[in-house]
Amino acid sequence: MHVAVLGAGVIGTTTAWYLREAGYDVTVVERRGGPGEETSFANGGQVSVSHAEPWASPGAPAQLLRWLFRSDAPLRFRPRLDPHQWAWGLRFLSECRSRRYARNLETVVRLGLYSRKCLSELRERTGIEHHQRREGILHFYTDPDVYAAAHGPAARMRALGCERDVIDVADAVAREPALGTLQPELRGATWTPGDESGDAHVFTRQLAGMAGAAGVRFLFNSRVMGLETEGGAVRRVRLNQAGAFTHLEADAVVVALGSFSAPLLRPQGINLPVYPARGYSVTVPVRDPEQAYTVSLIDDEYKLVYSRLGDELRVAGMAEIDGWRQDIDPARCRQILDRLAHCFPKAGHWDQARFWAGLRPATPSSVPFVGATPWPGLYLNTGHGTLGWTNACGSAALLSERIAGEMGPLDLDYHGR
Repeated sequence: MHVAVLGAGVIGTTTAWYLREAGYDVTVVERRGGPGEETSFANGGQVSVSHAEPWASPGAPAQLLRWLFRSDAPLRFRPRLDPHQWAWGLRFLSECRSRRYARNLETVVRLGLYSRKCLSELRERTGIEHHQRREGILHFYTDPDVYAAAHGPAARMRALGCERDVIDVADAVAREPALGTLQPELRGATWTPGDESGDAHVFTRQLAGMAGAAGVRFLFNSRVMGLETEGGAVRRVRLNQAGAFTHLEADAVVVALGSFSAPLLRPQGINLPVYPARGYSVTVPVRDPEQAYTVSLIDDEYKLVYSRLGDELRVAGMAEIDGWRQDIDPARCRQILDRLAHCFPKAGHWDQARFWAGLRPATPSSVPFVGATPWPGLYLNTGHGTLGWTNACGSAALLSERIAGEMGPLDLDYHGR
């Protein structure tokens, strides 16, 4: 059975690996010149089940109103003449209801726990290295109200099996001594020992190399132009390769194109509620290893994640619901850099900072689509938002089972929701 996987980011590449392990003939199509060159390129680097709280929560509408006119708001909705953006926004509001929030939180935590386990098992099978650090993730708080608000989600996550313990300032600084400079401002923290971090781009490239050696074909510099059906099933992918239009025949097609999945699927009558949320990251070389953090951190007040990737510091965050623009807003990146320098003033070479922006494929519920569609032969693995790296291995494992006709521990099929 030949499976075409569209997209060679961390989601598409892990999908190809798991399908090949299951015995499928796999071809990956990617418009860039190599794997992991878009949203997987410079993300926050965290495998963070503890960061699974959906954006759509009961308190989100009021928070968004407070952020509406703030240039430094972590999440900004920039209205456009785009009906898909407005439809996404309305569905987001509907997901803020308490019952929907609780259901979505449970689903994303369960997926995260499963995926973290799958990643660990994949490392054991392959020996893959990606600057991984398995010292856990620490959420720190400098605002007492934000710290108080974190207790409820932490308790809910513990009830779902994600160990996220509330700890005091002294314990937080003991676990990450680099926080000592910030200690006078700290109000508390939460700690998840099972979470980890690593370079998603390095992982994707390494795994793509292993997949290629195992027989997976990669068609780089190949743009997906559309899907074609035959006998009521999706059977071909139209491609543009260096200006030449070709077709790729397949028994099954997996759409793993991130934010670009939804436009591709509309001609098939699938109105997938996936919309881009542009995010930013800053990468800085370490100046003083004694002052630089090693434990991966989350700054919940500013919605930033911090990872140590070898001899570099990576901080990522911000979100803008602003269409498919991928340009970098230097002011947003400067906000991230300023916060990093404030928290760890002697840690990095601030004048050597590198800025990046990417489009996260967000769903209103924060629950991705991983599985079958109403079209025979067409499958999805997209909509992971900020948790693509966290949920890549688990999603690939689920999808491999789904293509085999089995239902794994979660039902994430597209049901027209």
